[in-house]
Amino acid sequence: MLYTGVDIVEIKRVGKIIEEHPEFISRFFTEREGEYLYGKKLAVQHVAAGFAAKEAVSKCIGGLSGLRLKDIEIIRGGRPEVLLWGGARNKAGLLGIKSISLSISHEDDYAVAFAAAEGDE
Repeated sequence: MLYTGVDIVEIKRVGKIIEEHPEFISRFFTEREGEYLYGKKLAVQHVAAGFAAKEAVSKCIGGLSGLRLKDIEIIRGGRPEVLLWGGARNKAGLLGIKSISLSISHEDDYAVAFAAAEGDE
């Protein structure tokens, strides 16, 4: 079975959230993801793209119920890699998902991500 998820985020909205809630990065991104984002000087388009990627993966594995966004880790710096922890790993395991492919993009006002996984169910 093929599972898919897609998400689009308005970059300006994420910038406003970061301004109003400085804990946004540490709340939703792993330490390794935070290092990547701080290396990009918290450029809001990269934060928005990372958030869209997490949402797309969560949809691919059945939604956010029973997991935290930090359970989904996106490794960037080339072809994006998805690592699952905790509740996300459990949900993917129930679907027989072995790997997830991810595409991330951003331009002007929006960031978008598409995730696809193959599973046994």
